[in-house]
Amino acid sequence: MVVFVCAGCGVPLTARVTRVALPDHAHQHHGHDLLPALLEPGTYAVNPEPSGPPWPRWDEVGAEEAEARGVYAPVYSLSYGPTGQIALAPGDVRGTVVIPDRCDGYCCGLDGRDGPNLACAECRSPVATRVDDCSLWGVVWLDPRAVRPVAVEGPACRADEWDGLREEHRRTPPLEPLGWWSPQWTAAVGVALAHLLAASGGRRVAVPDGPVAEAFRGVVDALLPPGPPELRLVLAGPGLPAVAGDIALVPRHPQTGEVWPSGMAAVPLAAGVWASMAFTDDRRLVPAAAGMPEEVRRDDPPPLLPTGPFRPDVDVFLHMLARLPEVREPWLRAIHDLVRERRYGLPFF
Repeated sequence: MVVFVCAGCGVPLTARVTRVALPDHAHQHHGHDLLPALLEPGTYAVNPEPSGPPWPRWDEVGAEEAEARGVYAPVYSLSYGPTGQIALAPGDVRGTVVIPDRCDGYCCGLDGRDGPNLACAECRSPVATRVDDCSLWGVVWLDPRAVRPVAVEGPACRADEWDGLREEHRRTPPLEPLGWWSPQWTAAVGVALAHLLAASGGRRVAVPDGPVAEAFRGVVDALLPPGPPELRLVLAGPGLPAVAGDIALVPRHPQTGEVWPSGMAAVPLAAGVWASMAFTDDRRLVPAAAGMPEEVRRDDPPPLLPTGPFRPDVDVFLHMLARLPEVREPWLRAIHDLVRERRYGLPFF
């Protein structure tokens, strides 16, 4: 457990926080409304990629320089900001003041386009960037050059056991209250889809029935060549029986970021989404007045149904795919370029 302090004057800038894995939806744009905080209170995450301005265009950087920075396919622009920015829930920030001339946003808040917009209240050094505009997850990004962590006393920070993913409160529900697909699901599946395509080697993949098929089958069938499947995708992880397959959809630990070892080519999926897929409630719906058997559930209230078919987040997918070395293979680069050109067409919209 740590507290981040100003590197200049040593004043504490955060509450006590514990490190967790950076969520897949950290840089997602979703909808047109205000979104909740990116992280749970009392936690922080570190972005391993450069983040923030300046943002030179792809044609200014060139393919060789971009590849040296871990980007293997064209993107609109690349960040030349600091590596290792620290994400926090806005409520965990202390001792900062707003920098008035860096408060630009699109309509409802701050989007961080001008760099750090929070300064240390003691020495007035820029230390962080708050983001809370519409369509963006609420977060404060600490500049790693302006802060330093200080270890503090607190509860032992021990990683949760894998079996804990089976608990219902660890699952990320697929649907929001009005039947819209969860943006956390669309982002997590977008990341996993990029890894799945890379693991396929361009061969047809059979996707298992159930929630995995609802999230992956349509887009996998659309992007990979037609014909009989050559590879089999299976859902694997803690609490599931071993199943033979070629590619395993496995959980990524929510705290450590560790990927569940499966013995097969692994496609990591955010733990909450994986758990919801693995331990979904598939009991039958039946009308009944009393004496409900355990294997069925009432239809009162009726189950929440989606407003439309599931679509992975195309921007998250392209962001991840451009950062996988496999995208240099001609067949996968062709998929990347096709989706990038037709991002508002099927199978993503």
